[in-house]
Amino acid sequence: DRQTLVAVLQFLRRSNLRESEEILRREARLLGDELGGSVATVAASSPGLAAVAAVPPGKGEARGDRGVCPSSREGGTPGSGEPVCCSQPPGLSVMLGHKGRLSVGGAVVVEDQPDVSAVLSAYNQQGDPTLYEEYYSGLKHFIECSLDCHRAELSQLFYPLFVHMYLELVYNQHESEAKSFFERFHGDQECYYQDDLRVLSSLTKKEHMKGNETMLDFRTSKFVLRISRDSYQLLKRHLQEKQNNQIWNIVQEHLYIDIFDGMPRSKQQIDAMVGSLAGEAKREANKAKVFFGLLKEPEFDVPLDDEDEEGENEEGKPKKKKPKKDNVGSKSKKQDPNAPPQNRIPLPELKDSDKLDKVMNMKEAARRVRLGPECLPSICFYTFLNAYQGLTAVDITDDSSMIVGGFADSTVRVWSVTPKKLRSVKTAADLSLIDKESDDVLERIMDEKTASELKILYGHSGPVYGTSFSPDRNYLLSCSEDGTVRLWSLQTFTCLVGYKGHNYPVWDTQFSPYGYYFVSGGHDRVARLWATDHYQPLRIFAGHLADVTCTRFHPNSNYIATGSADRTIRLWDVLNGNCVRIFTGHKGPIHSLAFSPNGRFLATGATDGRVLLWDIGHGLMVGELKGHTDTIYALRFSRDGEILASGSMDNTVRLWDAVKAFEDLETDDFTTATGHINLPENSQDLLLGTYMTKSTPVVHLHFTRRNLLLAAGAYSSQ
Repeated sequence: DRQTLVAVLQFLRRSNLRESEEILRREARLLGDELGGSVATVAASSPGLAAVAAVPPGKGEARGDRGVCPSSREGGTPGSGEPVCCSQPPGLSVMLGHKGRLSVGGAVVVEDQPDVSAVLSAYNQQGDPTLYEEYYSGLKHFIECSLDCHRAELSQLFYPLFVHMYLELVYNQHESEAKSFFERFHGDQECYYQDDLRVLSSLTKKEHMKGNETMLDFRTSKFVLRISRDSYQLLKRHLQEKQNNQIWNIVQEHLYIDIFDGMPRSKQQIDAMVGSLAGEAKREANKAKVFFGLLKEPEFDVPLDDEDEEGENEEGKPKKKKPKKDNVGSKSKKQDPNAPPQNRIPLPELKDSDKLDKVMNMKEAARRVRLGPECLPSICFYTFLNAYQGLTAVDITDDSSMIVGGFADSTVRVWSVTPKKLRSVKTAADLSLIDKESDDVLERIMDEKTASELKILYGHSGPVYGTSFSPDRNYLLSCSEDGTVRLWSLQTFTCLVGYKGHNYPVWDTQFSPYGYYFVSGGHDRVARLWATDHYQPLRIFAGHLADVTCTRFHPNSNYIATGSADRTIRLWDVLNGNCVRIFTGHKGPIHSLAFSPNGRFLATGATDGRVLLWDIGHGLMVGELKGHTDTIYALRFSRDGEILASGSMDNTVRLWDAVKAFEDLETDDFTTATGHINLPENSQDLLLGTYMTKSTPVVHLHFTRRNLLLAAGAYSSQ
C-alpha cells in the first residue's frame, strides 16, 4: 500500500541505500513520487534475515525462494535459496511466503500458475536495447579472462543469459537488435543446445512467443546452475562493480544458483551433468530417501520332480529373481534392509496359476547360464520383414513365448514364438457344454479352430507407440497417437478397455512387475499411473518440461522412472506421487530406461548415443558408456544383472560389463553433497562385444529366463 511504500523509500534514502531504493522503485514501477497500483512488501522477520521484494501486478511470485536478493551488497551473505539481508525498516513485519504465496499480516494470497501474459510481462523491465550486446560481450570477456578453475563454472551462465536477453529484446519489439544479438552470440553456445537454439531462432516477433511451449517453460522454470561459492562471489563482484543491472536482474529473476562450498568443478564434471532444458537438478531434489531394495518373495512349496511339464504355458509370471540352489521356495531370502515395507502399496494376491509359473521360473533359473566377460549370451534376433518402416513398438513376454509389435498403421500384432499356437476361448454356448470338474478344463475351453501363429488386434486410430504384456500373460497394453491406452485380452484377443486421460499422443506404457498397475507417458508432459480396473488414473506425475518419452517400473513396483524430451530422467514415488530423483546429463531426449535386477541402479539411453548409469540410493551419476553412434532405443540387464545390453538405431547390439561398471563406486558424503562426480574414462574396457545387424535398427531387447538375449527390429532397406 502507498504509505508503507513511501515509508520504506524514505527509510532507504535516509540510510543512503540509493541502489536498493532504485531497485524498489523500478520493481514497483514508481517514477518520482507517483504510485502505480502495485504492491511492495517488505520482509523483516528475524534480525539479519530480511528481504525486500516487489510484486508487479500479475506476477505472483515473491522473491523469498530466489537464492539471492537484488541488493544483497548491503549486508548478509547470499546462501543457497535463502533470502538475504538488505535492510530492516523498523516496525514492518510482512512475511514472504514460498513459491508465489504472499502472506501479508496473516492473510495468505495464493497465486495460481502464471498465465502467459503474466509470465511474459516479466520482460517489461528492460534496459537500453542497444547495449545488450555490450553487456553480454562484457560478461563474456570477464568470464573468459577469469582463472581456469572459475571459467568452466561461470561459462554455464552463457546459455541461459543468452536466451533470456534475446527473448527480452523480442518481447519488447526490438527485432533488429534481437536478430543481430542472436547472430553474434549463438555460435558461442555449447553444441548440445543446438536444437533449442533452432527453436529460438524462429521466435522473431512478440506474437510468436505467446503459443510457444518451450519458451514458456524457459520463462516459468528457473534455470538451475550449480556453482561454487568462490566463483559466485567473483561473478557478483564483477556485475556490481560494472553496474551491470540488466544481467544482474536476469540472474535474480530467472536463474536459481545452487551454491556449494568446496572446490569449483572441472569442465568435464560440469559437461557430464548439464544439457537439460532447465539446467541441472538442485541438490535438494535428490536427497529424499528411496527404498530401492526388492520385496521379499512369497513362500510356497515347490514340487521336486523335473518332469512337471503341465505348467509350461500356464498363465502366471514371476518377478525376475535369483536362482534357488535347491528347488524349495520356502527358504526365502531375509528382508532387504533397503526394501520398502511389504504393504507400502497394495499389490495383487498371487493366483494359483502365478504360483505354478513361479515354480516353472525356478526350474528355468536352475538351468540359467551364468554370464560374464568370459561367457557372453547368444543373441537371437527377430527381424520384422516387409514392415515398411511401420514397426513402432515391440514387447516380449517374460517367459519368451509371445512377441507383440505395434505398427504405424494402428494395428497391434501378436505372434507365438513357440510351436504352441495362439487360441481364443470358445464361445459362451460352447463353454456351457464343458465339464468344469475335468482335469484338463483349461485345455478344453480353448477353441482349436482359432489356432494360429499370429493374431491382429484392431482398435486404435493412430500409430501404436508402446506395447506391454501383463506378467501373467492374460493381458496386453498398447498406447497410441490417438491419445488412448487400450487393454486387450489374450484369452479372447479382443479389446477390454480404452483408458482416456491423455489428450495427446501417448508415447509409452508399461505394466508393473506385479501386474494390476500400469504407467503411461505422453506428449502432454505428464505420466499417469493406472490400475486395470479403474477408468481414471490413480496418480498423475507432473514436472517434466517436455514430452514423457519412456516409462519404467522399479522392480519393487514402488517407484516409476520416466524419461523425457526435456533431457532429464525423473523417479516418482507411486505411494504419494512425489518426484524423488531428477537426473540430468543426457544431451538429447531419453528413449530407454532399465533398472538393474537388484533395484540399486538405473541405466538410461538417449538420442545422444550415450548410456548413463545412475546410483538410485545416492542420486548420483556413476558411469557413462560411449560407443553407439545413434539413438539408443533398447536397454536390458541380464537376469542376474551381470551384463547390460543396449540396442540402437545404429543397427548394433552392444554388451557391457555391468559388474565392473558398478564395482568400487566412490559415493562418499562429499560427492553426494556437492555432485563432484568423477566418471571413469574406461567405457571401452566395459564393452564386451558389438554385434551388427545387416540393416535393422534395434528397437527391443529381452533376456529369457535362461539368459539367452532376444533382440527385435524391422529391416530397413535404405
